[in-house]
Amino acid sequence: MGSQDALLGKATALVSEMAADPWGQFSPSVYETGRLVSFTPSLSGHTERVTFLLRQQQPDGRWGGPGNYDIVPTLSATEALMRESRRPGGDPGAAVAAERGLQALAKRLRPNGSLPDTVAVEIMVPGLVADLNAHLERHGRSPLPTPAGCYDDLLAHLRTAVAQGHALPEKLLHSLEVIGEPARAASFVRPVHGGIVGCSPAATAAWLGDEGVRDEQQPSVRYLLAVQGSGGGIPVAAPLALFERAWVLSTLASAGIDVRVPRELVNSLHAAFGADGAAGGHGLPPDADDTGTALHALALLGSPRSPECLRDYFTGDHFSCFPEERTPSTSTNAHVLQAIGASLAPDLPDRTRYAGIIAGWLAGQQEPDGSWRDKWHASPYYATACCATALAEYGGEHGARAVHRAVDWLLATQRADGSWGHWQSTVEETAYAVRTLLRATVSAPSEAADLAAARGSAYLAAADGAEHPPLWHDKDLYTPLRIVETEVLVARYLADTNPRLASLVADQVARVDAR
Repeated sequence: MGSQDALLGKATALVSEMAADPWGQFSPSVYETGRLVSFTPSLSGHTERVTFLLRQQQPDGRWGGPGNYDIVPTLSATEALMRESRRPGGDPGAAVAAERGLQALAKRLRPNGSLPDTVAVEIMVPGLVADLNAHLERHGRSPLPTPAGCYDDLLAHLRTAVAQGHALPEKLLHSLEVIGEPARAASFVRPVHGGIVGCSPAATAAWLGDEGVRDEQQPSVRYLLAVQGSGGGIPVAAPLALFERAWVLSTLASAGIDVRVPRELVNSLHAAFGADGAAGGHGLPPDADDTGTALHALALLGSPRSPECLRDYFTGDHFSCFPEERTPSTSTNAHVLQAIGASLAPDLPDRTRYAGIIAGWLAGQQEPDGSWRDKWHASPYYATACCATALAEYGGEHGARAVHRAVDWLLATQRADGSWGHWQSTVEETAYAVRTLLRATVSAPSEAADLAAARGSAYLAAADGAEHPPLWHDKDLYTPLRIVETEVLVARYLADTNPRLASLVADQVARVDAR
């Protein structure tokens, strides 16, 4: 009981802190910090931003995550530090770090290489490669290759259009910095909520330019100063209050954790809605993912609203995040399924129709091994948690078969220490697996799933306070810290309050303590 009380206390404190924080709590981004170092050296805090980049470089010269998630941050940091090395009075370590970055990129980039499915990567990478190649060519050095999957022509078209005074689609404002010099003071840009462009520090800095940041009373400058963390790092997006609040509140409520939710939090979710739904943060367009999560949260909190605004995102067999999106999202459709299921009465035709369509589509997206993948996260454990838990509750026969396969995959991929992880053991991914096993087997208990969940819960208890490596997709990998902490808390709570697991969890914790 003591463990449950402690978890409830943590949940209460987390919700209270979130209510007092209009920004959200997110990890710093090498990519975003690099863009501010490159664009706005006159902005206060420049030395700290440079130091952050130098401190984040890995021994092999790269920045960023495993797999191909190193490409974007390494390009950004290398280009930024190269510029810094040419500035009078620049950090003496910048030239060495930039050279190490170039050497890493020369080994890393290949014409037939692949790109991660992160935000705007297809136009971001060719722009950064071109900037670095301009420097290399001035010094008679061989240029870096542009990987496959880059849209060089599209980037050139967008830059020309902006230079000629044409406006960009709203969703591209989040990545306005890729436009380069034509973005500075572009007349179609209208900063929102105190100077924010596209919910992005980099986009805001590109629009201001270095001359523009010297007036610290200018709203956009105040925004840039406010988002910088104590260690010099800049988040990849800010503020993202709706995204954070909707996710945290829906996750806590769906687990049955009885936390008093301040009325102002509920009101803030309602206030985020317009005719097209809700956006994750200021300066972003509405999207089906955040809309679905917010609708789900409101329904569970006893303050539902109509999901009618989701209708425009329906493509015929699934829901898109945005109009004309490049890659559909499994987690978005899982969140829409939860929103419709929680918001509409079971006997309404719309609920039956859309739930059946989404469940069928999600089942069709399941991988042969039983997992799911998604464009908003690097790990299949995230997508599998989203899809399996939604299908277990609202997916009918399609859902039952797919959930059974997902449980088998989780059982097959648990590590020897009780954890899960795509590249390495992580607390975040273990929490997804534990929550999935416990929510997916409510109607069909499984001894194997119970034991695996108990082992995972023991791992989470032993790893309390561990850092969370960035796994979420934006322009760079990042960690939504409160959201991940909520996932861990909920997984442990579900295990601790499950009567089938009581003795199993105690036994597994004792085994961990004995090691």
